[in-house]
Amino acid sequence: MATRNHVPAAYRALEEESAPELATALLKAALQFSGHWQNNKNAAALLAAVNARPAGFRQRLVDALAETLSALADDSPARVNVLAIASAVGRGLAWAEPLTAERREMLEEIGRKGDAHYHGWVPELVGAELGEGRTVPPAVVACVRRSALSTYSYKPVIALAAALTEPVLNVGEAWADRAMTDGERWHALLAHAVTATAAKPSGKWEKTGRSLIAEAAKETGEDEVRERLLGWFRLVGAPRTLALDEERFGPVPNETYDPYNANALRGLAWLLSFLPPHPDTARVLGTLVETSLRKVPGLGPRGPKVANACVTALSRIDGEAALAELARLATRVTFKGTLKMLDSALEARAAALGLGREEIEELAVPAYGLTAVGRAEHALGETTALVEVRGTKALLSWRSAAGKAVKSVPAAVRRDHAEELKELKAAVKDIDRMLGAQAERLDRQFLARRTWSYGKWRERYVDHPLVGTLARRLLWVVDDTPVGFADGELRTLAGTPVTEGAEVTLWHPVDREPAEVAAWRDWLERHGITQPFKQAHREVYPLTDAEVRTGTYSNRFAAHYLRQHQFHSLAAVRGWRNQLRLAVDDTAPPAVRELPQWGLRAEYWIEGDSGDGAYEDITDSGSFLRLRTDQVRFYPIGAPQNTAHACGGEYTMWLRGGEAPVDPVPLAEVPALVLSEVLRDVDLFVGVASVGNDPTWQDGGPGGRFHDYWNAYGFGELSQTAETRRLLLERLVPRLAIADRCRIEGRFLHVRGELRAYRIHLGSGNILMDPGDQYLCIVPAGRSASGPETGYLPFEGDRTLALILSKAMMLAADTGITDPTITRQILRERA
Repeated sequence: MATRNHVPAAYRALEEESAPELATALLKAALQFSGHWQNNKNAAALLAAVNARPAGFRQRLVDALAETLSALADDSPARVNVLAIASAVGRGLAWAEPLTAERREMLEEIGRKGDAHYHGWVPELVGAELGEGRTVPPAVVACVRRSALSTYSYKPVIALAAALTEPVLNVGEAWADRAMTDGERWHALLAHAVTATAAKPSGKWEKTGRSLIAEAAKETGEDEVRERLLGWFRLVGAPRTLALDEERFGPVPNETYDPYNANALRGLAWLLSFLPPHPDTARVLGTLVETSLRKVPGLGPRGPKVANACVTALSRIDGEAALAELARLATRVTFKGTLKMLDSALEARAAALGLGREEIEELAVPAYGLTAVGRAEHALGETTALVEVRGTKALLSWRSAAGKAVKSVPAAVRRDHAEELKELKAAVKDIDRMLGAQAERLDRQFLARRTWSYGKWRERYVDHPLVGTLARRLLWVVDDTPVGFADGELRTLAGTPVTEGAEVTLWHPVDREPAEVAAWRDWLERHGITQPFKQAHREVYPLTDAEVRTGTYSNRFAAHYLRQHQFHSLAAVRGWRNQLRLAVDDTAPPAVRELPQWGLRAEYWIEGDSGDGAYEDITDSGSFLRLRTDQVRFYPIGAPQNTAHACGGEYTMWLRGGEAPVDPVPLAEVPALVLSEVLRDVDLFVGVASVGNDPTWQDGGPGGRFHDYWNAYGFGELSQTAETRRLLLERLVPRLAIADRCRIEGRFLHVRGELRAYRIHLGSGNILMDPGDQYLCIVPAGRSASGPETGYLPFEGDRTLALILSKAMMLAADTGITDPTITRQILRERA
């Protein structure tokens, strides 16, 4: 049905000077124009004709509109059109008080919006405030600016935003509020920072920025300028000071960056790089990269442009601290665009020094003040500060002049050595962050085919003050002789010291005899060494009979249902490239890990799980919540890409320009180490992201569709990872305080409590109660860690192992459980 044209009626009422009829006609025309008075030629011409009339007539029109407004219901959508028209034709007139009050309420509503979706009336209401000489509320200014930067912005809103120059930043974010209250002396810097809308600073932008930095430094000093900017950055990511209304669809505005302020953050990051290098600058920029890449539901990373600007700034800063931060981030960042920038920055540094990429990553690790492996002492007056690395953490402790331990920081240190104390605390945090990054880098070395000369390896690994705390807990091969570090020396299994050699590689169990692997496990336990990740206990995945029969693909990890976003993040951490599956008519490649050192590309075939097409299977942004898994294959690294429809279907090779298809590599021809490590990654993806790990899905999830899968996964045969866990628990359980209440049989750890007997599945950690195989749902409160009562563990990082042990400890003493959600299940089922 065609929309009726109300413009002629409005012109007739205008000619007859009938204010009530004109008010009605204009309101009908507003619907015709969807409220877009400034972006429609006919609408603009009509308003111009009305505004050409004498003030007396326009005042009667505004009065008629006010009467119409008073008759409308509070929730009527026509109210906003009344206000918009009155604003457009009422410039310079005396407003009726009811209309003025309504307009103020509408402005308050605009200020609570992340983005003004009803763009048609926003310019009229805000423009009326400016026309009357009134100050537009800062929250409204912020909304207009955000709206002007949105993808589907309205040209009159863009023009209006350009006219709103105050305040210098948008209110509502803690860092911006602080920056604006720190004084007008900083406003010139902030105003310039806001203009950072490009990917990198232009020559003109940089010239102005350097001039402003120099001027500020001349007035307050470089240290003050740096600390002021860093102080603002430290507040980025804090809860908003002005909460915005949440919409039904789209990302939550209170968890995202204000896009106008995000431009300022980009500019401020670049401005920081114009100051002399300082460790605090590198630390804060690195933290801001990670803060900016945190995922927001329905959006993805909250501020990738800010993260990229910080990487640009770090790449322009000389010195050890900035290089270390780039190297650390390169092991932690998974967002493709930012990771590409980090790789480019590190490769540029490596080229400038005539080194390889691997070497620059090794040389980039600072000592952070450690003077020996994992240890440093600092004399602060009569007090000694002791920094020690223990496992994955750095600890700061204190000793008096007499060598006696002091529980807290002495008052004299706080008073006389404040700067040294600040730097020590910062160094401890830096060590913690770098330890995790270096552990991940070392874990990836198995597929890197990396070899070292003995001298460089000793310097960069075993004897490095920080990396040495990890390297000394790993096993290595020196000239074909496996060694570990114990009692201050590299030693063989027999305890013979090894003090020299030519070539060093990282030890892997795949090419070792079972007896040797078992012997090294005993050796680690005997010396009380907890490895930073699984090495001696690392799972090995030899070719199975089924894979020999299939020849070119493995179905070992097919037919699983994975939580897509968890899988996507985990794959990126492990060095895989993956594309989120969207519920759209599009194709996507499989998850891919490229192995250039081996000339191979590993693929894990996956597809979106649309289920019954129900809404609960898809996010608001259109991505599938879950994936179905299929084959693992290997291809030559340069082979054309395989693709399949995002919603499912057969993978086919995408051939371009006359390319010939390339056959997959037979699994029997894939090196054993490569096959094992790739399948270990895939086992990890399934073990972590499978819906079978969700303890609350005993009913089968949405519509009960996953009931059979959940039961088969949650209580079925053990994966290789779970088998490794079972072997380890067979050694650990007899040493536990609850050993007399536990035994391992098949797939389960059996625990005898006072009220019930329990079976904990060694793969999923799910629990069945006897008698009757009744399910006990225990939802972990957070990241589980094994407590001190679990005793020695030979490696770090197996969260499920820690979860199983903590559940066993709790269930063995089930009469002491106080959580009613658990006790109700135990007592109800028992009754």
